[in-house]
Amino acid sequence: MPRLRLVSRAETTDPLVLFMYDRKFPGRDPATDPGVTASGAPGNFEAVFAHSPDVLEHVVRGFYLKQTKKRKLPLRYMELAITRIGWACGCRWMYSEHSKILRGLGYAEEALAAIPNWAIFDGFDANECAVLAYADCIALDHGRTPDGLFAELQRHFDEEQIVELTYIASMFMMNAGMIRALRLEHDDDDERVAEMPSPPEYRFVDREPAPLPSRE
Repeated sequence: MPRLRLVSRAETTDPLVLFMYDRKFPGRDPATDPGVTASGAPGNFEAVFAHSPDVLEHVVRGFYLKQTKKRKLPLRYMELAITRIGWACGCRWMYSEHSKILRGLGYAEEALAAIPNWAIFDGFDANECAVLAYADCIALDHGRTPDGLFAELQRHFDEEQIVELTYIASMFMMNAGMIRALRLEHDDDDERVAEMPSPPEYRFVDREPAPLPSRE
């Protein structure tokens, strides 16, 4: 389960919360009858963020900003960056959900499978490689981008498109962190880094190590 309680329809009158519930869970209460969304995800993101409707509105407006046809940067490049960020940030839901969007935008299965190792896949063109490399800078290097890479980005995209890509990629990196921190959607996972059991007779002893054999 997510780390925070899901907000029921019965306890909210906020119009945005109810709008999102109607959109993703028509006729159902995500807290008491969750089921799954159309894509197969648990759909509990909105039901947790409904605790703070103002924050939910801010997040949803970000999603709308990405999706609207007002964007100058083609959606395929935004989605490619988001999918790579999902992988790089270890957010299973983001990687899964946006892989599905890329498939709907016409990406082949071979290309989708290559996103984790995009740098050695020759099926991405120069535009796509620039986007993927920039996504890695944002997700893995906290935005630090080499001059040469940024110059390559400028060869393929104008200033408005680069601002859109920067903002949207950074927004989804934040979302990936929130999803993992609150254990939402497909990222409700127990901590994998834990002490593993040893035989009951094992005891560490602090002593001088035995001399290594001579290799002469």
